[in-house]
Amino acid sequence: MNKNIGVIGAGSWGTTLANLLAKKGYAVTLWAYEPELVDEMRLRRENGPFLPGITLAPALKFTNSLEEAAAGKELLLLASPSQVMRGVVSRLIPFLRAETLLVSAAKGIELDTLKTVSQACAEELSPALFGRFCVLSGPSFAREVAQEMPTAVVAAAADPEVAIAVQRCFTTEYFRVYTNSDVVGVEIGGSLKNVIALAAGISDGLGLGYNTRAALITRGLAEMTRLGVAIGAHPETFAGLAGMGDLVLTCTGDLSRNRTVGMKLGQGIPLKEILGEMRMVAEGVKTTASAWRLAGQVGVEMPITEKVYQILYEDKPARQAVLELMTRDLKAERG
Repeated sequence: MNKNIGVIGAGSWGTTLANLLAKKGYAVTLWAYEPELVDEMRLRRENGPFLPGITLAPALKFTNSLEEAAAGKELLLLASPSQVMRGVVSRLIPFLRAETLLVSAAKGIELDTLKTVSQACAEELSPALFGRFCVLSGPSFAREVAQEMPTAVVAAAADPEVAIAVQRCFTTEYFRVYTNSDVVGVEIGGSLKNVIALAAGISDGLGLGYNTRAALITRGLAEMTRLGVAIGAHPETFAGLAGMGDLVLTCTGDLSRNRTVGMKLGQGIPLKEILGEMRMVAEGVKTTASAWRLAGQVGVEMPITEKVYQILYEDKPARQAVLELMTRDLKAERG
């Protein structure tokens, strides 16, 4: 198949998926914000800052021009950070065709509007363009996908035919894609798992053990589900790949940026210092603020998210936050 594809965003995930598609034989152009990164990838066939050690497909093209990356493409993968996605999409609109498939690989909730990426894009795109919108999410560390380790994810779209088209485009012998119709549920799962991963990392940084981590993952899943259902998601989505699957991976895997940030916080390192040392984005830091505000807006109780917010933004000592979680009013597990 000679599908013409553009990928917007050359972080580790955008680069990995661009490489996957190029290796399938598609004509793929990868857009990077930094001109020097474009030059490096062209010269070395490697994305040193974000995906070191992975050789990029010979056919993969690189550009710093949004028009070159987007114009005339049959599918456009949006892999920019969630907080800048709205602005990127608005700049892409002049280059989009009516039949272009738009696939979001971002995970987060806008700080200013408390919208998911799909909700933000719905406000920027025409109904016809948004009708071709899909979300790709699930338990998937970029490096492991780049190394062709078996991975399963979800393509979620309101139109089943759109989800199936994305499924067929991205599926390989090592990258299996399932379809789902619950776009907002898949997005909330992908966003909130980063917040709970921060909590799990804080716990690990404090040396609190596996029991604590298991409790955070389980109760974190309950928080994700409550918030998702409150804004229209299906509860069963959170038992799947974009919910429990992504949550377990991000809370336990050593490749998790958000868990790493949490561990350093638990060890007493200031957030500003942690973020200053990172080139890649830890989406959970900003998503914690937006999720906590969204929970208040819709009246959902999210105690773990609240404590992570207080640690990040109100300088609450991590051990004090754990004590407050453990000494909350007693209640039934469900209800």
